Amino acid sequence: MKALFKVGAALAVLGMVVPAQAQPGGDDPATVQSAADPAKAAAMAEALQAAELWVDAWRQYRKIPAISAAVAQGDATVWAKGFGATDRARRMPATADTIYSICSVSKLFTAIALMQQWEQGKVALDAPVTQYLPWAKLADDPRESVPITLRGALTHSAGLPREADFPYWTGPGFPFPSQDQIRARIGSQAPLYPAETTWQYSNLGLTLVGETVEAVSGLPYADYVQANILAPLGLKDTRPAIPAALYGKQMAVGWGALTTEGTRPDVRLFDPAGITPAAGFSASVADLARFASWTFRLAKTGNPEVLRASTLREMQRVHYISPDWKTSWGLGFAVRDEGGTTVVGHGGSCPGYRTALMMAPKEELGVAVAMNAMDDPDLIARGIAALIKARGAATTFDAVEGVTLEDYTGVYDGQPWNSDFMLIPWAGGLTWLQPDADNPASGMWRLKPLGKDSFRVVTDKGEERELVMFERDATGKVVASIQHSNRNPRLRGL
Repeated sequence: MKALFKVGAALAVLGMVVPAQAQPGGDDPATVQSAADPAKAAAMAEALQAAELWVDAWRQYRKIPAISAAVAQGDATVWAKGFGATDRARRMPATADTIYSICSVSKLFTAIALMQQWEQGKVALDAPVTQYLPWAKLADDPRESVPITLRGALTHSAGLPREADFPYWTGPGFPFPSQDQIRARIGSQAPLYPAETTWQYSNLGLTLVGETVEAVSGLPYADYVQANILAPLGLKDTRPAIPAALYGKQMAVGWGALTTEGTRPDVRLFDPAGITPAAGFSASVADLARFASWTFRLAKTGNPEVLRASTLREMQRVHYISPDWKTSWGLGFAVRDEGGTTVVGHGGSCPGYRTALMMAPKEELGVAVAMNAMDDPDLIARGIAALIKARGAATTFDAVEGVTLEDYTGVYDGQPWNSDFMLIPWAGGLTWLQPDADNPASGMWRLKPLGKDSFRVVTDKGEERELVMFERDATGKVVASIQHSNRNPRLRGL
C-alpha cells in the first residue's frame, strides 16, 4: 500500500547488457548458458551466484522469514529462487513459485484491462469517470477544477482521495469494504486537490478504473482479468484475489515490521474485497518475471498479444510529471529516467507482504522481488541489478597457473569490527561481499591472483594496493586470509 515503487539513482544499473539466448535457471543456483557469448553467460552466472548469497544473508540479518526473487532477460527467466520459509512453523521452504500478496502491483493488471477496452473504443481516457460510473460523483468542491478522468486516475493526478473512506489498512482485522460500500460512500468524499494539479497516489483511483472495466465489459472484474490477461499470458499463480485455501501452503503467511526486540509479529490474512483492482492480487515472482518477459516480447516483436505493442508504449511513456519535475507516471506504470535508462514497473505493500517489479524496457532486463514481511524489496531489486551491472563492467584478470579460486572462496570472520564477510569468485579473481550491505556492489574492490596463495588488492578505480595472503592447514585447506598483518579466519565454504 504505502511503498510506491521507489526508484533511486541506483536503478540505472538496470541498463546492463546481459547474455542473449539465456536459459531459465529455475530454482537452482544461477546457471546461465549462451552459445552466442559464453563470456557474458559466465559473467551473468557469477553475478547471480553473488546475488543468491547476498539476498539470503541479507534476509537473515533483517529477520525476514521468506524472500523470493527472479530475473528476466528478454523472453527468458534467467534466475529464480526462494529463500527462507513460508509457514508459521518455518518449515516450508520458499521457492520462485511461492505466492505472495503483490498489493499495488495489481494496478498494472487493472491498467492493462482498461487499455484493452480503450483499444476496442469502449472508453476515452480523457472523458469524465462519471461517464462510465454515474455513481462515482464526489462531494461538491468549491475549487475550480477540470473533470476527474481515467487518465488522471491511471497517473494518480486526478486529485482523488488516497483511499475509499474505510480504515482497511488498520489491523488486526483490516476491514476492506465491499464494492457496494465503496459506491455508497464515495459521494461523501471530496477531492483532495483540483484535478491535474498535484500528484497524489490513490488506491481509490485505480479501484474506479477496475470498476470501469467491469461496467464497460459487462463482466465481473475478476472474471474479465482472468480470461483476458492472466490465462492468455499463462500466469497460473497470479490471481485477482488472495487464495486463502493456499495460505500457509503455497501462499506465504504474512509478518509485520521488525520490533525493537528483533521480532516480527504475525499479520492476519486479509480479504481486499472491493479494493481488489488497486491492491488485491496475489502472484509468484516466477509469474512476475513472465509478465516482464511478455512486455519485452511485445515491444520487440510488435505482434499483438493481450495488448498492441503501440498501446504498451503508450502506457510506459510519461503522461504526468509533477510541477517540481521529480515525480513522473505513465498509464498505470511508474516511469522514471535513471541515468539515461528508462525504468518502469510498480511496487506493492500490503499487511504482511511487500513486492517490487522493476523493468528496463530497452535493455530487456527485469527484476521481481517479493517478501512476507514489512521491509524493503526495492533495495533487494536494486542490489541484484547492481551486481549484474558490476560484474558485466568488470575487466577479467588473466588466469594464473596453479590457482584455483574455489580454494579461497568462503565466509570469513569479520568480528569484532564487521559482520562476517564472503570472498566470492569475480572476473578471474575474488571480491568481497558484505552480506548485511544495502548495496552489495558499492565500491567493489577485488583480489587479483598472483600465485602461491597471494593476491593483489585492486580498488574500484583500478589502483593496485597491498598484498593479501592466504594461510593453509596441514591438509592444504585454506583456513584464513592475512591482510596488513591481520588474520581473518575462514569459517566455512560458500
